[in-house]
Amino acid sequence: MTMDPRDSRPRIALTTGEPAGIGPDLTAMLAQESPACQLVAVGDPELLARRADAIGLPLQIRPFRPDAPAHTDGRLSVVAVKLRAAVTPGQLAPANARYVLETLERAGRGCLDGTFDAVVTAPVHKGVINQAGARFSGHTEFFAELTGAAQPVMMLVAGRLRVALATTHLPLRAVGDRLTRERLEGIARILERELRTRFGIERPRILVAGLNPHAGEGGYLGREEIEVIEPVLERLRADGLSFDGPLPADTLFTPARLEAADAVLAMYHDQGLPVLKYAGFGRAVNITLGLPIVRTSVDHGTALELAGTGRAEVGSLRAAIGIAAELARLHRASQR
Repeated sequence: MTMDPRDSRPRIALTTGEPAGIGPDLTAMLAQESPACQLVAVGDPELLARRADAIGLPLQIRPFRPDAPAHTDGRLSVVAVKLRAAVTPGQLAPANARYVLETLERAGRGCLDGTFDAVVTAPVHKGVINQAGARFSGHTEFFAELTGAAQPVMMLVAGRLRVALATTHLPLRAVGDRLTRERLEGIARILERELRTRFGIERPRILVAGLNPHAGEGGYLGREEIEVIEPVLERLRADGLSFDGPLPADTLFTPARLEAADAVLAMYHDQGLPVLKYAGFGRAVNITLGLPIVRTSVDHGTALELAGTGRAEVGSLRAAIGIAAELARLHRASQR
């Protein structure tokens, strides 16, 4: 890759998300700032210009060139991906589903070939993508397939609180069947490894939630703790790793326990994320572990009702870009 020798900041690809949502608004807002990275938008330049105008922001757009500075205040480099259909803020159009997926693919491949140091994703609408006939369960799974990662791990961060998930976007009744010893051990080892390698934590201390109320209460309220979780944790501890559990989820998220931990491993989406989002909604960041690239995202959805109004909050996306830049810098340092 040919990079501008005057600018050594990490180069971050920002996919602009669902075009009818707030992703284009947030992109225009962030283009007014001076982040600690080179920010490159991946999306339709005309959409970005129209949305910036709608919310009253100045925005100069230029085509992305790898050998030029990517971003200065109010001026944004863009990898152009054309919309498939006209966009009205707040109104979903299945015809643009392929556009959304193309922005993700362009950014992901740019990370794989070294053009970008990380990808940050504005929110997309899973329902309209599937309605258009494209199989899509989320960014996590999309980037895992694109990069050939066998087992991606979803982790959200808000300040010092880190919560990873053993299962992600599943109906609750399907969680128990998905929670096998092999899957849980793989996810636990990825979490522990990346806390060391990406976050620089020498010996991560991880709290593990049980699946059932009261962590199964000795089998009376479910046997997953006895038959799946405990055997996996015993193997991990035998290898010298610091995993504490399985713990009842209703008492795991207390200040005294969290103060002594580096991360929590929750068994399903709505076991861990309501606590994290209560603690830091609007500034929390979604990080995909287990990939050969750095990928972060926001903690919120497309907010269709706010698109084009100028009332969207940029805090979570700003935080996602900041963490992506920091992880990219740490990765660079580790390669020296």
